[in-house]
Amino acid sequence: MANLIVHGGAPLTGRIVPSANKNAVLPILCATLLTREPVRLLGIPEITDVRKILDIYRMLGSEVHVDYATGVLDVHHRDTHFDPARHHLPEEMRSSVMLVPPLLARFGAARIENDVQGCTLGVREIDPHVEVMERFGCTVERSPSALIIHADGGLKPNHHWLDYASVTTTENFVLCAALARGTSTLMNAASEPHVQEFCSFMTMLGAQIEGIGTSKLTVHGVDRLGGGEFRFAEDFHEAVTFMALGAITGGCITVKNSAPEQFPLIDRTFAKFGVQVVHEGGWSHTVVDGPLRVREPFTKNILQKIEAAPWPYLPVDLLPIFVALGVKAHGSVMYWNKVYEGAMGWTSELSKFGAHAFMADPHRIITFGGKPLAPAEVESPYIIRVAIALLMLAASIEGRSVIKNATPVRRAHPRFAENIRALGAQIEWVEGD
Repeated sequence: MANLIVHGGAPLTGRIVPSANKNAVLPILCATLLTREPVRLLGIPEITDVRKILDIYRMLGSEVHVDYATGVLDVHHRDTHFDPARHHLPEEMRSSVMLVPPLLARFGAARIENDVQGCTLGVREIDPHVEVMERFGCTVERSPSALIIHADGGLKPNHHWLDYASVTTTENFVLCAALARGTSTLMNAASEPHVQEFCSFMTMLGAQIEGIGTSKLTVHGVDRLGGGEFRFAEDFHEAVTFMALGAITGGCITVKNSAPEQFPLIDRTFAKFGVQVVHEGGWSHTVVDGPLRVREPFTKNILQKIEAAPWPYLPVDLLPIFVALGVKAHGSVMYWNKVYEGAMGWTSELSKFGAHAFMADPHRIITFGGKPLAPAEVESPYIIRVAIALLMLAASIEGRSVIKNATPVRRAHPRFAENIRALGAQIEWVEGD
């Protein structure tokens, strides 16, 4: 684990180009295993999960050439081999489950370790993925340490309706359907921007997908997929994070943003704290007139409210960013995470800064903002955006703060500390115990 040391109180200002979205990069990286043709990815970020997947590709005999300085990755799975008895997928990484469909399509077998997980957001069941694989004709066997999946006779097309709009389950369905012989449909599909980006990559390889960006996907299986070159878009999570950092510190950070059409609800959420978002010429920035202040609802005697759920709701991954703004802003806000029951239990860390936040239940908290804040030493749970939210507060408070166990930031944001320093922050990584 590593800690972030933050000397806060300075307004952060400047221009920055966000990195690629981890939640698009990882499924796309897994999808390259579906083709025997060379693939070039532009804008590949140097993050922990990318390195883990590339390590397993090398172990399986794939050709991997990556230059993180230029963001260019060349991968070729022509001579890849896999033995479920010997080869283990990366543990402690939720995206490992997306390597399963390509392995099934290529080798007819795959293995999932029991310890596959991601951020500590609560119980993250694997049942929806097992159900998808069974729908495609796979058999799933449980061993003491892993699940062994077989696709004897190949993947079979099917029609499926998800219990909820899960991003990873949607991507796994598409990965299975792309080479299944026939047409498959998925209802209640996730439609987040990173899911759309993943589907665009799949179509670049030659997959036939209808309904991208909607809750119904139709995939016509093809005999083989090709190769090609694909450039990642900017991560809208990171764009929001940098704009919020500018707003909370009294500065102005302008971010490259080629998809402002994805931002109307995000813009309205910023406005609840008195923050205006301006999109102009492919760039976006925030404007704040005076101290942050929660906008009173038109309906009297109710709390201002921010609800987060699967797209097109406000993304749950962004909720901690707005919690930080709520702690700083004068007024009260209720936050409702409608997906994860374990993502809101960090209010005690906010109180170390002097903030007043109340946890109503596992899904909802209320901030009573505008209280005097002081620098502090806080500990982040293993949740990427929570670590960043704590950093945001530390950056807005004059003095030295420590964000302990901030390592999750490295899972999503390459060179994060360097980028923040370029905007005027005094911040450094210190390796912990």
